[in-house]
Amino acid sequence: MKLHIFLFFLGLTVLMSCTKNQAHPVPNIPFDITIDINLPSYNALIGVGNYAYVNGGSKGIIVYRRSIDEFVAFDRHSPADVNGTCDPLIPDTNNYLTLLDPCSDAKFSLYDGSPISGSEFGLRQYQTFFNGSNLLRINN
Repeated sequence: MKLHIFLFFLGLTVLMSCTKNQAHPVPNIPFDITIDINLPSYNALIGVGNYAYVNGGSKGIIVYRRSIDEFVAFDRHSPADVNGTCDPLIPDTNNYLTLLDPCSDAKFSLYDGSPISGSEFGLRQYQTFFNGSNLLRINN
C-alpha cells in the first residue's frame, strides 16, 4: 500500500513539473549545436565575463561565460513577449549583465536568467557542455 502512495505522489510531482514547464511563454524549439569559441564570431567567449550571440532557439541565443569552465545560454525571446512579436532581448548599455526587452521594458539577469522586473518568468535556459578547450555544445 505504501508503495502505491509513493508512486502516486511521484507521478503527481512529475506531472506538475511538466505542466509548469509547458506554461513557459517562450517556445521550446529543439536544437543541438556545437561552437568553436576560437572562431572570430565567438571569440568574445574566450574571456570570462563576456557574451556572444548564437543562432538557434526561438529568437537566437545569448551565451555568457561565467567562469573558466562555466557557460550559460539563454533564448533571446522575452518571456514578457507572449506573442513573440518584439525584437530579441538586448544587453543594457549601462549594465551588460542585464538583458532588456525593447517592447515591454522587462529586465532579466544575464548571469542566471532570472526576471528582474516586468515578467513572472525567467529566461528559457539551455544546457551547455564545455570540453575544457575550445568547443561548447548548446542544446535542449
